[in-house]
Amino acid sequence: MSKKILEKIKIDFENSLQTVGTDLGKLEVLRVKFLSRKSELNKILKGIKNLSPEEKKEIGPLANQTRKNIESRLTDLIEEIQQKKDLDKDWIDVTAPGKKERIGHLNLLSKTQREIEKIFTSMSFEIADGPEIENEWYNFDALNIPKNHPARDLWDTFWMKNKNQKGEKLLLRTHTSNSQIHYMENNKPPFQVVVPGRAYRYEATDANHEHSFCQFEALVVGDDVSVANFKSIAQEFFSAFFQDEIKIRLRPSYFPFTEPSFEFDISCKVCRGKGCSTCSNTGWLEMGGCGMVNQRVFESAGYEKDKYQGFAWGFGIERLAMMKYQVNDIRHFRSGDLRFVQQF
Repeated sequence: MSKKILEKIKIDFENSLQTVGTDLGKLEVLRVKFLSRKSELNKILKGIKNLSPEEKKEIGPLANQTRKNIESRLTDLIEEIQQKKDLDKDWIDVTAPGKKERIGHLNLLSKTQREIEKIFTSMSFEIADGPEIENEWYNFDALNIPKNHPARDLWDTFWMKNKNQKGEKLLLRTHTSNSQIHYMENNKPPFQVVVPGRAYRYEATDANHEHSFCQFEALVVGDDVSVANFKSIAQEFFSAFFQDEIKIRLRPSYFPFTEPSFEFDISCKVCRGKGCSTCSNTGWLEMGGCGMVNQRVFESAGYEKDKYQGFAWGFGIERLAMMKYQVNDIRHFRSGDLRFVQQF
């Protein structure tokens, strides 16, 4: 009798497997039905002790083998279904278009500064640095802008309430020219150096002016340095930066720390010097100031008067970035607007 019941259990189990498919819930129901304590198979296994010795030899191994077969089939089927689900979950469609990974990138100002540094270092310039919090000596006096001199009115200054340990007034540097003195105090000519950095002016902001901005200062000093050297280097730099042939024009101007002093213009990149609305139909764009270093500045740095010659020039990094990348408002650079930042 038990033998027939075991055969029926095998048949019922096989038939039930056909209806399960890949449903793990239904497999659990089958496990309970055929292997739980209340199952027919378990009742047969418990009743073996009441059988005769001959029946035990026949039914015992058959019942145990039936239980092992059912357990093995259920275990294999569960693993197979789970593996298939995992494959479906991790499956990658290699024909689908890729998704661009969103990662951080350099701010446009940092990108522009690195472009400038790369060009200057290719021309054997050294990159230097200087403090943003400065005293009057380095920011004004050493640059031939003494106290009560009207030239100080050219630089609207952020003065700090606290003084340094020497009792000197402190300020946020109004230009990167202060770094010239720091560098010359520790280095002897000949040299050619550039100083990128942030400067500050106490002035109203508009599309072309900011209270904090980035400058790039260049200083070349030696025994025989002339304005012609400056013009050649400037023309080479701007041509490399804009990747176009650029011409330089000098106009007389005044800066306390240079003599003679010039405003320098570059040929308009938009109209190539023919005249357009960008350059007010002049064919030229104003870029910054330059000139031969005043001998009083050399003396302030500890150099002997009339022993060396040199030129200095500076320009705004934002202005270059605005021209190259068509940015129409300087305030965009520090607005924190991701719509602007993500364009570059």
